[in-house]
Amino acid sequence: MRVFAALSLVMFGLSAGVTAVAVETWTDVALVDTMCVRKVEKDPNAHTKECAVGCAGSGYGVILADGTFLKLDKAGNEKALAALKASDKKDRLRVTVTGDRAGDTIAVKTIELK
Repeated sequence: MRVFAALSLVMFGLSAGVTAVAVETWTDVALVDTMCVRKVEKDPNAHTKECAVGCAGSGYGVILADGTFLKLDKAGNEKALAALKASDKKDRLRVTVTGDRAGDTIAVKTIELK
């Protein structure tokens, strides 16, 4: 019975590893608050830090090279706001984000303003 229980645990561990989601990285993507995404989607580099910080309550996301907008989760919003506040950039708010994507939302592990 012990051998069966041990074998079951090993098999469960292997199957859990197979279904695990890999962390993704999005490099040099535009950071935009969700309130302004439609307004700046054609030229996200013109979106200002002042606007992004002022609209922080709406949350943040990133615009990918193909125009796709992915929202950041709550932790990602907090990390994005902290990065913006610590930066002296005025516009061209480009970031590298690592995290897990679920639909149109990224569960952010790290975010770095470039």
